[in-house]
Amino acid sequence: MHRSSKRLASIIACAAVPVMLVAGCSDSGSKDSSDASKSATPSTSGTTSPSVSPAKFKTLPDPCKAFSQGTMKDLLPKVKDASGEKGKSTDTDASGTCSWYSSKSEGVDGSQFRWLDVGFKRYDSETSVGATGEKRAAGFYTKQVDLAKGTKDAKNVKTAAVDGVGDEATSVTYDIKNKGNDYKNQTIVARTANIVVTLNYNGAGLAGGDTPKRDDLLKAAQKAAGEAVNAAATANGAKAETPKADAGKSTAPEADDSKAKDTKDDKSKDAKGKDDKSDG
Repeated sequence: MHRSSKRLASIIACAAVPVMLVAGCSDSGSKDSSDASKSATPSTSGTTSPSVSPAKFKTLPDPCKAFSQGTMKDLLPKVKDASGEKGKSTDTDASGTCSWYSSKSEGVDGSQFRWLDVGFKRYDSETSVGATGEKRAAGFYTKQVDLAKGTKDAKNVKTAAVDGVGDEATSVTYDIKNKGNDYKNQTIVARTANIVVTLNYNGAGLAGGDTPKRDDLLKAAQKAAGEAVNAAATANGAKAETPKADAGKSTAPEADDSKAKDTKDDKSKDAKGKDDKSDG
């Protein structure tokens, strides 16, 4: 079973945290060490702790209920367990994961395999260091994107910003082989306020089945990431964001956009020149 290069497995407890989430545990802070430091250092008159805004979100959704039935059916047409495999967590208000897989037989044409997992990580504000929950989450968001980009043995790695999903979102796609099979992997990392969502979705054609198209998998993954972000909002009593017409669309590099604009302008000039000659 391919588990997204083992970056985001189903166990979140720090004693066995997979590589994609390990940064979250070391960043959680230690209240005991902070208290010990305070007791060892004499208090200084007039010294005050930095003032930071409280974190926006206080809890997390059930990760195994982050997606609608329709989305689950689209991503995992023959899911083995629709309820998912929930990862262990010592604090479900701070972190949680869930994973699913689907295997669809196509007879002599082989079979289609799909894997989906989602992880939520929430950060509180830290007054002792003057860091808001949003700032801490932004740092974890960057680490998650970098980890996905650095996946071992990944080929054709492509990264793009994703519009309309949370406060910021990035897609990282790549090809990878597992036991001789070609997998197309999509990782979507999104941040909404002080919560980071990391979603992995991959597919492969097994036993002679056709390799799935990257664009199809990416589109499905982006839609699912949007639902996960909305699940985080609704779990905290906030109104879910209404998807925009282009929500989940990867943003093309600016250089490509400018080339397209230049080409359009050139064609417009050519057309105008032909009209001028015709008038003459």
